[in-house]
Amino acid sequence: MPCRFTHAALVGKYHARGIKPVLEDVAQILVRAGLDVSIEQETSQSTGMSDYPSLGMRDIGRQCDVVVVVGGDGTMLATARELAPFDVPLIGINQGRLGFITDIQLKDMATALPLILGGQYEEEKRVLLAGAVLRPTRDGEFDTIYEGFAINEIVVSRGAVASMVEVRAEVDGLFVANYRADGLIVSTPTGSTAYAMSAGGPILHPDLGGWTIVPIASHTLSNRPIVLPDTGTVTIEIVAARDASMNFDMQSLASLLPGDRVTVRRSAHRVRFLHPEGWNYYATLRRKLRWNEGVS
Repeated sequence: MPCRFTHAALVGKYHARGIKPVLEDVAQILVRAGLDVSIEQETSQSTGMSDYPSLGMRDIGRQCDVVVVVGGDGTMLATARELAPFDVPLIGINQGRLGFITDIQLKDMATALPLILGGQYEEEKRVLLAGAVLRPTRDGEFDTIYEGFAINEIVVSRGAVASMVEVRAEVDGLFVANYRADGLIVSTPTGSTAYAMSAGGPILHPDLGGWTIVPIASHTLSNRPIVLPDTGTVTIEIVAARDASMNFDMQSLASLLPGDRVTVRRSAHRVRFLHPEGWNYYATLRRKLRWNEGVS
């Protein structure tokens, strides 16, 4: 069948054992489908795949019209954050253990990938969080010391010191609560099946226009997760902490100070995922969370 795309980039979990033969197989599938193929720069350097041109992430965003990611959800998250401003669709081949968003299994890629490239796919768009860390200055203003995107969650938590942090949460300037806990998670629907779920938060369907605030091991048991519309700005202020850190998915910023503020809002960008035809979210939940086990 004719291919819907012209230039594919291949991104791999390049430090994983045995990844090079898998990437070579995927590259050959792409070539046979009639695509020009480029390898992400770090993937190329780490695997020695010199038969294809290598591109940095920004050049991939500018030059490629589809990206195939081989790895687990962590590899997909890192790739999606960098490429979100370019609106390039992503296809995930799962070499990890769980794979909520890298949903093509290695054993199925030889049949599933050509079908997707030929236009037989389900396209899904997912929201991102845009976060920033603001630090107070001597004149009462705030300097922005960090900015970034997150697909799963933004987390403020205690660092290496075994003591709680105290934070104040506001939504659009309205006080929500003070939390004394191991940390506080602001999660997207995509992240609701990740850290937020482990901390007791609800699962949100990715089509919902909302996110959750989930405390981690709160000192006050009545501090419960809350679901909010994603139209406002969440502000988390560090009230007291001996050692606090912040995490944008897997990107960490250590040594937050009392008075620092973390702001979270919906990004103007969305991530585009291409799934095999017939894919649906509920089937993914049943499979990944093993909801069918023990049911006759």
